Amino acid sequence: MSIVNALNNAISGLTAAARGTEVVASNLANALTPGYGRRELELSSRTLSGNGGGVHINAVNRIVSDAVLGEFRLASSGLARSSVSHGFYKSIEAAIGLPQDSGSLSVKMTGLENALISAASRPDSEVRLRGVFDAADQLTAKLRSISDTIQDNRTDADRKIGLQVNALNNDLSEVARLNKQIIVEGANGRSTASLVDARQAVIDRISSIVPVREMPRENGRVALFTTGGAVLLDSMTPTTFGFQPTGRLVPDIDGNSAVLGRLTIDGEPASSAQMDLLRGGSLSELHKVRDEYGVTAQASLDAIARELHDRFADATVDGTLPSGVSGLFTDGLNNFDPANERGLSSRLRVNSAVDPSQGGALWRIRDGIQANVPGDIGSSNLIDGLADAMGAIRQYHSANATNTAGNLGNLVAGVLSDVSATRLTFEANKSRDATLQSSLQSALFTDAVDSDREMEMLLQLEKSYAANAKVIQAVDKMLDNILRI
Repeated sequence: MSIVNALNNAISGLTAAARGTEVVASNLANALTPGYGRRELELSSRTLSGNGGGVHINAVNRIVSDAVLGEFRLASSGLARSSVSHGFYKSIEAAIGLPQDSGSLSVKMTGLENALISAASRPDSEVRLRGVFDAADQLTAKLRSISDTIQDNRTDADRKIGLQVNALNNDLSEVARLNKQIIVEGANGRSTASLVDARQAVIDRISSIVPVREMPRENGRVALFTTGGAVLLDSMTPTTFGFQPTGRLVPDIDGNSAVLGRLTIDGEPASSAQMDLLRGGSLSELHKVRDEYGVTAQASLDAIARELHDRFADATVDGTLPSGVSGLFTDGLNNFDPANERGLSSRLRVNSAVDPSQGGALWRIRDGIQANVPGDIGSSNLIDGLADAMGAIRQYHSANATNTAGNLGNLVAGVLSDVSATRLTFEANKSRDATLQSSLQSALFTDAVDSDREMEMLLQLEKSYAANAKVIQAVDKMLDNILRI
């Protein structure tokens, strides 16, 4: 081997060692950076004119398991979806309250029944009649509070849909921009690993909104599709999503309402089939909270309010009530129309005829809502009848009741049972999805930066650098000797 070849070999070795040191330093510096893929230096022997030519740096490879990364993203979508559903039902369950909770709906319903029983034992006592009024007022306030919680959740879901659509558009545009930059950098022979890291972090964010699959394309760019097959990005221009938030939602706005904000895709309203293609992440689940879960929960609550109203508006119990006239409970200030059940829980009030602050009289609880003059102060027939009506087993009037028949306590228990069971189902799903995501994240970490391994590599590079430096020193001495001759 000539002196020149020996010098070239040593210089290539020094260059490779220096580049390797840069790679190790980059790995260690970004060990905790989200989306960072560990780098490895790819080397090969170099041959010049049939003789050894040292070492050639082929590339700096980014080490990430695409299969594990894809499954991790799907697990992230599942976790985001189950978290949204679980959060909704947990909120509704808390608003209704468990039977042992002092402010629960069950306790308020039992409180009214107990107040009627107490008043029946002393129908002449205005204090006990007042207790019936207060218990009824607290019960209607509780129903309104639960209804408000349902609509607050729907409104919040509507607002979050708008935020997520904006985030989705921004992230898709960022992926498209990084695709272009990767093509340019690759064409100029420069490393694209850092750009790929940035792109991976953006796609990871997208995966929590919609379940995404990444497909490689030419020149290092990628295309993005949902697992359902909807195109998110497969050219230089991403799909554009649009959404106009509805604002404050009320029970009258259901999933089919014309005023409800709708998702658009490239300027056109998304069809049901297109919405199905986006199913799986938080975006689709927020739509379900707003358009399905919330509407169903409101309907179940309205069924309780209607049954409560109807049992106290029974003309066979209160003989002063004409047909179609409300009793102790009214729909706002009006009589209840059975065709207008939706949202009744948010409108139910205690009849002003028994409210002294509105010119009413408490004795009408004892003598009849439509009575013109007080009756026998010792008669408890009406109060006993109202208490019996609350506990009577009979057919429910509402088609949205959880069961076909029972008493008011059974109806409340049925609604709470349904909400709690659904909350437990989504809680189990959330726990499963979190475990799966954590497991896949651990699998990704097996390819991540290991500081011990990197320090080991640094020691090897140090030895390699020292060996090549000695070769150069030896060549230098040989040239000195030759020049002295």
